[in-house]
Amino acid sequence: MARKVVNRKELRAQADAAEAAAKSKKEKPAKDKPAKEKKAKAEKAPKPAAKKPSRKKVVKDVRMKAYWGVFNQTMKRLAMFEYADKRAAQKKAAELGGNHFVQLVKEAIVEA
Repeated sequence: MARKVVNRKELRAQADAAEAAAKSKKEKPAKDKPAKEKKAKAEKAPKPAAKKPSRKKVVKDVRMKAYWGVFNQTMKRLAMFEYADKRAAQKKAAELGGNHFVQLVKEAIVEA
């Protein structure tokens, strides 16, 4: 089945004609109003509402501490060492076998 060819120029001309008709309808009522009413409306323009000051959320600083963690291939932490004891963490990973590795872990310090 063949499709009907759409003539875009004709559609554009129809759209332009519709816009022109709408503009002419809008302009006619504006001319009928007296000049006094126009001035009164211009003078009574509403003032913009005052903006409320926005509150900024206070971000609580969370202190972090670094550790070395020994993990297996399923990312299960098997051991944890202080940051200064990286050699001990690597030694532990070597003892456990080839599938274990050392990775840096950061945890929040809880202050009581």
